[in-house]
Amino acid sequence: MDLKESQFALPVDSEHKATVFKPFSLAAPHMRAFHLAWLSLFATFFSTFAIPPLLPIIREDLKLTDTDIGNAGIASFMGSIFSRLAMGTACDVFGPRIASATLSLITVPIVFSACFISTPQAFIVLRFLIGFSLANFVSNQFWMSSMFSGCVVGVANGVAAGWADVGAGATQLIMPLVFASITSFNVPAFTAWRVAFVVPALFQAMTALMVLFYGQDLPDGNYKRRRQPSSTKPRESVFKVLVHGISNYRGWVLGLTYGYCFGVELTVDNIIAQYFYDRFNLNIETAGAIAASFGVMNLFSRPAGGVISDEMGRRFGIRGRLWSLWVVQTVAGLLCILLGRVNTLGASILVICVFSVFVQAASGLTFGVVPFVSKSVIGSDIRDDGERWDDGGSGDTAAVVFRLKVFQGNKHFSDGSYDACL
Repeated sequence: MDLKESQFALPVDSEHKATVFKPFSLAAPHMRAFHLAWLSLFATFFSTFAIPPLLPIIREDLKLTDTDIGNAGIASFMGSIFSRLAMGTACDVFGPRIASATLSLITVPIVFSACFISTPQAFIVLRFLIGFSLANFVSNQFWMSSMFSGCVVGVANGVAAGWADVGAGATQLIMPLVFASITSFNVPAFTAWRVAFVVPALFQAMTALMVLFYGQDLPDGNYKRRRQPSSTKPRESVFKVLVHGISNYRGWVLGLTYGYCFGVELTVDNIIAQYFYDRFNLNIETAGAIAASFGVMNLFSRPAGGVISDEMGRRFGIRGRLWSLWVVQTVAGLLCILLGRVNTLGASILVICVFSVFVQAASGLTFGVVPFVSKSVIGSDIRDDGERWDDGGSGDTAAVVFRLKVFQGNKHFSDGSYDACL
């Protein structure tokens, strides 16, 4: 071990990337980057999905129709798709720390502006712009790949993404409680929901500043001071890699598969609180608490999918990874159908909890297959980052399609329609 390697708290490889993953450690720079990455993305999920649990109040205040609510949900995903196009390049040019913090800080005023909207059109535009912040998923995964060696980067990526996704569940629980706390001071409901949005805005700003001042792009320093790679092998052009990716049918299949797990997850995050509120006549605090159970399962379900994929890969090779993905995602689909068949509150809660475990684990299993999509370019930095972006983008795209073709108007899912769940 050379002197440089001895300066790190964790064992590292020749590139000074950590070869072990200790999620409950704060060791700099590797584990500190991990915690900053997931917490920052957690905050953007919290902000993006802070609106759905308060929709019963917001729709009455702004006179929103079912179509307005559906279009706003679509807009939130469209914003994420567009911002992902730029985030990969931003990470390459400026590093994940600057890229992540900048996007979060830019979207903080948009979250604050929720306090002032007064028309359905402004509501839709607001959700579109807030959705841009979810592109931090790209910087999250980019950062983990910069800090962790290949032997543990899969686990690091899975846990960083899984813990961050919990933000979509936590906001379902916390925002109704914040709203209730404000109304307890005799603040009118139509004012209280606006004041409540100060919480996600401040939280997102705080995590962005933490990333900016306490984060580090690479084990050896920030991006602008990184050492040039010693290899003289020329890198493939971005255009060549893009053409290769588009022409690879395996990538399209995997993107579609990811769309049917993560895309479904995003869609459910957007409507689940309103579903329980409308169908079972619950108050917003109770509906939010039940909805939170769906997102909170990401604490272990998505990382568990990555662990299962690795274990099946060790035992049965790539076919083990593919079969485990197929089984888990098929079970998730059957549970989604079952959700449309049950008619009691208790049964619905049970099904939504079990469904969340399987659909989120399928996302982790999908990323266990990602490195094997293109054998000819494994090890290419451009392919690795671009492929992660492509899979993540497919989830948002699928969510848009589901809202357009299945849940447009929100009527079918709110009344527990079997066809909508199918």
